[in-house]
Order: sequence, then C-alpha cells, then structure tokens
Amino acid sequence: MAAMAPEVSEFELAGLTPLASNLVAPPRIAASPVSFECRLTQLLQLQDASGQKLPTWLVLGEVVAVHIAQRLLVNGVYDTARADHVLRGGGAADYFSVGPEQLFRMHRPRG
Repeated sequence: MAAMAPEVSEFELAGLTPLASNLVAPPRIAASPVSFECRLTQLLQLQDASGQKLPTWLVLGEVVAVHIAQRLLVNGVYDTARADHVLRGGGAADYFSVGPEQLFRMHRPRG
C-alpha cells in the first residue's frame, strides 16, 4: 500500500466504478451492496508512548446516509452472513470471509 497524491484516482487504480453520493462530495463504490456517507468529525494524529507524533491518523466521522441493497434486508434487518463480507487480517495478505456457517446466537441477559 502506498500513499497517493490527491490528484491520483484510487478508483482507477483499483479498477472500481464511482457512484455519486447523495449528501457528501466523495463518491461511493458503485458495486458495493452496502455503503455509508460520512462527514468528518475528528482527525487525530496518533502518537507513541513517549508523546512523539506518528505519521498515522485516526479519522472519525458521523454517518449521514446508509445505502443497503434490498437483498441484504430480511424483515427489515441487515443479514450480515448473506452479505459475504471480506475482512482484513493481521498479515500483509491475510483476509477472511464471513458466511452463514459462522453464525451463532447468544442472547444478552436482561437487566
């Protein structure tokens, strides 16, 4: 992974098609069945234990719009397993998927 200059299209580099957002300027990924439109609330530069600033940032935002493909809603609830998510793992090339076989139910105790 490399840092890109602002004028470089990461959509083009990744071979993805942009789709205009409704409430924010940056586009969404057209092929994504789930996307969020967010507004920046905080941009924090991280630091090490001694207080030295790192070239790493924590970006926090407020979700202002949610787009979910109708096929992923079951009785109005998002079906995580049906979405077939891909998750980034610990190693440089490690990824995982989530499917129905990982689903288990654990009800929270009522207080």
